[in-house]
Amino acid sequence: METLTLTFQECTIRYGLAPTALHDFLQAGLLRAAPAPETVIIDEPDDLPRLARLHHELGLSPEALDIILAMRQRLVRLQATLTRETARARQLENFLRGSSALEDFG
Repeated sequence: METLTLTFQECTIRYGLAPTALHDFLQAGLLRAAPAPETVIIDEPDDLPRLARLHHELGLSPEALDIILAMRQRLVRLQATLTRETARARQLENFLRGSSALEDFG
């Protein structure tokens, strides 16, 4: 996981987010405060651009954004599980046909 630290000014310049919006995101737990004042920690590089886009285009509250991001994280996990299980099923089919050995997919 790549972590990024940005000042409020950098967030305003890069993503058009006002300091009040950033404070709202911090209070809602969407961002983490860095040790330096007026600075945030972004755990996933795509999170802040996604937050900014949803905030600007849809005007959603921080609470609604939190729900959307949680649903997205769950969808990403489910897609990864589906990919892994599909590979396991394909491997089992090949094994039953006698064309390959079984491997551990964890």
